[in-house]
Order: sequence, then C-alpha cells, then structure tokens
Amino acid sequence: MLKMPGGEDKGIFPRPPRNVAKYTNNSSKCDGKLPACTACEKSGRTGECSSANDQFAKGKERSYVASLESRVEKLEKRIAYARNRKASVAMHDGEDPGEVPDRKDSLATIRAAIHGKAARRREAADVDELVSDFGFLSVNATTRDFEASTTNMTFARLILAAANNDPVPSSQPFNLPSRPAALALIQYYLDNVFALFPVFSETALFNALDAVYQENGRQVTDFEHWLLYMVFAIGATGQSRSHHDALYADGVLWVGRALRYADRVLMPGYVSQIQALVLLVQYSMLDPAHFDSWQLIGFACRAIVDLGFHQDPPKEQQTEKKTLELRRKIFYCVYSLDRSISMVHARSFSFTDDSTSVMLPLVTSPMPASGQSSTNGPHSLETAFMLFQLRQLQSSWYQELFQSSRDPLQNSSTYIWQMCQEMREWSESFPDSLPLAFKEFFDLELLYSYVYCLAPSCRVQTVINYGKTLIFEYSIAYMQKIFPISRDPINTAFYTYHDALRVYFVGGQFVSVLLENQDQLLNGGLPYAPILAGAPPPPPLPNNAGIDSIDRSINCVTHIKETLRTFGHRWEDSKALLSSFELQAEPLIAALHRRKHHIEEISRSSHSPPVYVPQPGFDQVNSLTAEEWSNMGNGFGSMGTLQGGHGGGPPHVL
Repeated sequence: MLKMPGGEDKGIFPRPPRNVAKYTNNSSKCDGKLPACTACEKSGRTGECSSANDQFAKGKERSYVASLESRVEKLEKRIAYARNRKASVAMHDGEDPGEVPDRKDSLATIRAAIHGKAARRREAADVDELVSDFGFLSVNATTRDFEASTTNMTFARLILAAANNDPVPSSQPFNLPSRPAALALIQYYLDNVFALFPVFSETALFNALDAVYQENGRQVTDFEHWLLYMVFAIGATGQSRSHHDALYADGVLWVGRALRYADRVLMPGYVSQIQALVLLVQYSMLDPAHFDSWQLIGFACRAIVDLGFHQDPPKEQQTEKKTLELRRKIFYCVYSLDRSISMVHARSFSFTDDSTSVMLPLVTSPMPASGQSSTNGPHSLETAFMLFQLRQLQSSWYQELFQSSRDPLQNSSTYIWQMCQEMREWSESFPDSLPLAFKEFFDLELLYSYVYCLAPSCRVQTVINYGKTLIFEYSIAYMQKIFPISRDPINTAFYTYHDALRVYFVGGQFVSVLLENQDQLLNGGLPYAPILAGAPPPPPLPNNAGIDSIDRSINCVTHIKETLRTFGHRWEDSKALLSSFELQAEPLIAALHRRKHHIEEISRSSHSPPVYVPQPGFDQVNSLTAEEWSNMGNGFGSMGTLQGGHGGGPPHVL
C-alpha cells in the first residue's frame, strides 16, 4: 500500500490531495524548473516535488498523480514477473519466463541468474529428492500410493542405498534351473532356514514355483518372483564353502534377478514388504560383502511397528485365526533376527520388549523325524518356537545388562544365576525328535549365551572368581563344538557370517579372562560355587573342568584361529577378525607355552608324570544336584571378587 505525502494510506490508486489542482491545472502546471518546479515552490512542497524517472527526463515529468500511476503500473508488472519466475523455477523447466517489461538495466541479469540456478538444481535433483523423500517416508511410511511415477526415489531404493556394501551385479538374461534342481534348493531352504524362520507359508512358495515354471499359465506376481529367486539365492549361498565357488556366484546372480522387482515388492504398507525384507536379511547374513544385515533388520522392524504387528489386535477385533497366526510368526521372525543381529554387533535393539505384546504362535504339527524329508508335508513350528523362546530369554538379560543403564546392578550374581537357570531349563526342554543338526545349533546358542551373560557388562563390571572359571570353561566347550561344524563339508542348520562374529567374541572373552587369571585358571584348582540364599544354583561346570587346563587352553586358541580361517574362505570379513584375534592371543600363547615347558621340565627332573590332584571336596561339590545345592545352604561361600574386571562388555564389531 502506498503512503501519500500527508501520511494517510489511500490504497493502490489513491485519490489526489486537495492541492492536486495546483499540480494539474493550466495555471500551476510543472514548468520544469530545477531543483523544484514553481508549482511546488508556491505550495511549500519544494522537498516533495516529483523527481525524474526512467521514463521521463528531468524537467519533463508528468503531474504527481501520473507519476504515482506509472509507479504502481511498474510494481504490478514486477509482481507478475516474480510470479512467473517462481513458477518457472519450481517446474525446473528450461523455457523462458513469460513476457516481462523491458528492463534493460537489471532484468536480463536476473533472468540469467534464475535459469543458472534452475540448471544447478537439475544437476542436484537426485540428492534433493533423496532428502525430501526421506522426510516424507518418516511420516508416511505406510502410504500405499508412494509410486515411482510420482518421484524418482522409491522406498526400495532408499533401503538398498542404506544397506548396500558392494554393488550387486546387474541381472542378465538367464534360464531357470531344471525343476529338480530348483526343488533341491527349495528343500535345503525349508529344512535349514524356514524351519527356524517360517515367515511365509510353504504353500505360497510352491505356488510361486508352479507359477514361474508352468508354460502359458497365470500371470506371476512381483512378490512370487521375489520369493522364489530369494529362496534360490539363500539355498545356493547357504551351501557355498567359498566366496569363489559356483554356488556363491549363483546366489549373487539370483539376488540380482530378485532386485528387478524391489521397487514394487518393498513398497510400504503391505505384509509382503516385511516378508521380502526378512528374506533379504537372511541372505545378507550369508553375504556381508554385498549387504549390511543390521541396516536391513532395522527397516524390517520399522515396517513391523508401522503395521502394528508388534501388538496383538484387540480382542474385540475379529481376526481370522490363520491370519493371526501368520501375523505372529512374522513378528517373531523379525524379533528373533533383530535380537540376534543386535547382540553380535553389540548394538541396541530396534524396539524394547516393553513396547511389544504378542503371543507366541501355536505349535500345531508334529516334529518330523530326524532326517525325514519335508516335501510331503509342512514343517513343524517346534524348532522355530524353541528359537523364539531363546531369543526372549536373551533379550531380557541383554537389555538389562548392556542397554538399560550404567548404574551398578544390585545383587548381580543372583540375577545372572537366575538368567542362566532359565536358559538351562530351556535347553532341558529339547524334544527327543529334534534333529541332531538343530540340537547342535541350540547347544552352541546356549554356550554362547552363557559366556555373553557372564561377561563384564555395563552394569556388572567385576566378575567373581567362579564366573571367570565359567567363562573359561564355556568358551572351551563352545570352540570344541563349533570347530568341527565349521569344517563339515555340508552346511547344516543356518550358520552364517554372524557365527564368525560369535567365535571372535568368545575368543576375545577367553583371552581376556585367561591373561588376567592364569594362576587361578591353569593350576587345576577350582573356586567354590557361591550359594546365595533365595537364588537358584549357579551354572554347573563341565565334567573335565580343571583337568589339563594348559593343553585345553592351547587347543582352544588353535580352534579359534582355525575356525576363523575356515570362515575366511566363505566370508572375506572373517580374515580381518582372524588378524585381530591373532594379535590379541599372541602374548597368551607365549605364556601358555612357557608354563607348559616349565611343567615338563619339572616332570622330567622328578622322573614322574604330572598328577592332577583335585581340590578337596571338588568332585563331590560338582556332582551335587540342584536340590542338594539348595539343602547345603551357605556351606560354600564366594571366594570374593577381583576388582577391576577385564573389560566393559563385548567387542563392538562392525
């Protein structure tokens, strides 16, 4: 709004003041006198005389009203031009803006600057859209109309950009394997992976197989392509023994073929998105060179929360039983993977247990006999059910000891004994029909959990002597079991790169506890097990605890190295773990060999072999049942604690 000389706001086209006649009548028109015309001098407005502008030279001005009208006209044209410019830049087009007034002094420069800016924005379009679309996705992750037609950035591309390590080779034209070969890959997946993670129905998988392999049949959906190709990829890579063999190469090619459908399969808001992400997570655990499993499971957990699968639907909501059971299985598959992956990387969970409320799925079908083929019937959920139970136990103590706070935990031994007792009771519930491959798989999980739970943590930084002995003995037991499994020419169960991380973690705890407590752990003596009133008995020691500890220690270090070396053939990242462990273990190996040489020298000088003498009462103590432990009361006290524990938690391996 323009302001008149008198100070009043009169709008865009104000009426002339009362003395306008002095400017406009014939007797008082502007005579061009400088510095002010005669009319302005007579009216006492010498300082307010209309000056010359870019249309009229000095001395040739119009009247005051004409000057204002001319100014208003130019301002309106500037506004129109600014609007055209804004629309032009927003559309990122290369066309000239609409006709604007001829401004020889500055408009050409402004126009050139505008189009230069538009060109720069076009060059940076991918980055701009990634940032803007990421913000959009964080608010509208369940939007179903987030199509590629509206933007160049899809949710799938965001996932792959965040989770890709090395790029997957682009898929080339290919021929499907023979149907028997395809069935063999599917059978391997069902027996070793699906038995633990039943994230989809077996019927859906075989329907996808029939749809892809039949000629002139029905149209195959994008998810069916993804499902079948990812199962092929996991089945091939799971059987690979080296990242240079044909099975690994086939797995990478199958993933490349599946990624053709990523934009539509990984679209938010659908159950199939979660199932597709779980398959990608499983493959990433077998191929860390191409995908980051921790990033992918984070996306899967976000999808679970966005669809509300972390809570059972309310009772008043009528949900079909089959749909509800599938929903629960999907949740616990994601839950189990999140807990396992977070623990091996020593990172926090994607969501806490307190934020979830989902019942475990029902176990309806019987467990097939060991070695029995499953092509004639569906797999039992019992193996997966047992894994879900273990992940719940692990989640409880990991959240409490490593993620909840850094305040010292009161009655820490009581809490740890209780957690170990619950895991031991879980292991005692193994059914007789459990296949041997999964029994070994769960035994390893139990030993790994023992070492992890007993290790120094944020809330328990000092480990009592008995706890150190348990770490020492369980680490040896873990390596004695996984060493032959790693060298088995046939991959059974679902062993992945994360098992290399577990070996590295157990090896780190073994070296740390033994370096600081050699005399206690290698002299054959065992500390008394602390009996705490109102607490469960501590975990039992293995039968050979305290016997030949030096030789067993040397063998354990050797097993750790050889296992990491074997895993290094499959996963290049395992070679870095081996190099790191060798540096940690070098002083320990030297100390063990010195100690062994010293004992041999003493033995030769005395002309008699060394004799192991158990500590008084040791055999009787370690053969007691849980009930006898409780009846003994406080007969065996703690040997005390050693201040300044050996570390503050598990190694953070990326």
